[in-house]
Amino acid sequence: MSLGTVAGRRPPRSGAGLHRRAAVIGSGFGGLAAAIRLQSMGFETICYEALDQPGGRASVHEDGGYIFDAGPTVITAPHCLEELFELSGRRMADYVRLLPVTPLYRLQWSDGVAFDYVADEAGLIEQVRRVNPADVDGYRRFADYARKVFAKGYEELGAVPFLHFSDMIRVAPQLAYLRADRSVYATVSRFVKDEHLRQAFSFHPLLVGGNPLETSSIYTLVHWIERKWGVFFPEGGTGALVRGLVRLFEDLGGTLRLDASVKEITVEATGGVTKHIVQAAGGPPEAFDVVVSNADVHHTYARLYRGVDAARRRQRRLERMAWSMSLFVLYFGTNRRYPNLAHHTILFGPRFRGLLQDIFHGHRLPDDFSLYLHAPTITDPSMAPAGGESFYVLSPVPHLGNAAIDWEAVATGYGDAILKSLEPHLPGVREAIVTRRHFTPADFAGRFSAHHGSAFSVAPTLTQTAYFRPHNRDPDIPGLYLVGAGTHPGAGVPGVVNSAKATCDTIAADYHVVGS
Repeated sequence: MSLGTVAGRRPPRSGAGLHRRAAVIGSGFGGLAAAIRLQSMGFETICYEALDQPGGRASVHEDGGYIFDAGPTVITAPHCLEELFELSGRRMADYVRLLPVTPLYRLQWSDGVAFDYVADEAGLIEQVRRVNPADVDGYRRFADYARKVFAKGYEELGAVPFLHFSDMIRVAPQLAYLRADRSVYATVSRFVKDEHLRQAFSFHPLLVGGNPLETSSIYTLVHWIERKWGVFFPEGGTGALVRGLVRLFEDLGGTLRLDASVKEITVEATGGVTKHIVQAAGGPPEAFDVVVSNADVHHTYARLYRGVDAARRRQRRLERMAWSMSLFVLYFGTNRRYPNLAHHTILFGPRFRGLLQDIFHGHRLPDDFSLYLHAPTITDPSMAPAGGESFYVLSPVPHLGNAAIDWEAVATGYGDAILKSLEPHLPGVREAIVTRRHFTPADFAGRFSAHHGSAFSVAPTLTQTAYFRPHNRDPDIPGLYLVGAGTHPGAGVPGVVNSAKATCDTIAADYHVVGS
């Protein structure tokens, strides 16, 4: 019987020792982490990837020896990755090597102020003192606050699913005590007074799709994550980390299928047993007990499960939610080196509040920008031919639901303007470029089926956090689970990897198997 309407909240629990099959839709970090955990739990796991290579938004392209990581390049909390290998008694070091990055970021403002964001306390305090000595004590108080938020928000709740409203009620007193209702920027401003420092300690939400003026102060925990563990870059690029995770998954007996875009999933119930029938390009329909979707959460409900009534209702709710901004990403390789650069550089434009308003709520493309410049060859010269550099520069821009920009018409000119603005930092860069390409919100929508071309899925506002995000287990479709940026705890590499832990722990409980 096909389930146009799906009844019941929990999947049927079968006895231990039965053969179970799981489909993972998408091979981004969240999908690969879930696939590894499911295979380690004893599920026969097939991971479907629509692209011709694994990684999803962490895919790679290469041109003439220049290697460009398409997506995430800031690796924090490495233990959550190491844990995936330890599940089967393996070591991550045998699959991929993580290189420490220092400084974590170099921050530069248009008025000439610079700030090297480092992990060690003494070095960071010295940077604060150099910008504004009067804010040293305030920074110490902020760091203590971020440590407390980390203990609650990351260590206790970061990999715990919020499936019921009671789960939210349980933590509400702690969140109220930590003033989670305040934004990151407002919270930082309570402790430090210099505007440069306020921006320095509140830019992190932008790395996970949030507006620092609106994102809950819970996200100040990122500061302590970086203080505690640092920032890393995989040797050979983020793609090398993806390849290491794929190798682990396949070593465990899992199957990865590339060029296997999932067209539709139907749900059938017979004799109390629920099956998900996955129809992918190039293959016959296959039946699974469990589906874990790492696809865009709106795409999951609007397209993959479009024949299920409950999915259509979920789709309508999602369309009423706030979505993260999008990105314009310019990739370019040069035939010369820039040895004085940092690996990660944040270039703040002359506007802060006004630009954020334009990015998150505006209806046009701003004329100015703040930029993130990624120079992986500073840490790993193998990312470019000898004597060259491999770069990408990222500009936050409005998503397509807010600003219906004709990116095909404006992308090249917008990229030219960005390169011109980089000249003070990269002298002669325009003449040194030997390869160049861009990625726009329209590409996020087309290549990744991202709703509105959003780069980070559902925005991380307070009212879209924890229980108020799409749940790790769908409440109405038995056997459907979610991982990735659109579910709890949210975007970023630790976020999506921890979403897989929360989700697979839920599956383990639902199916009475050894935990993930």
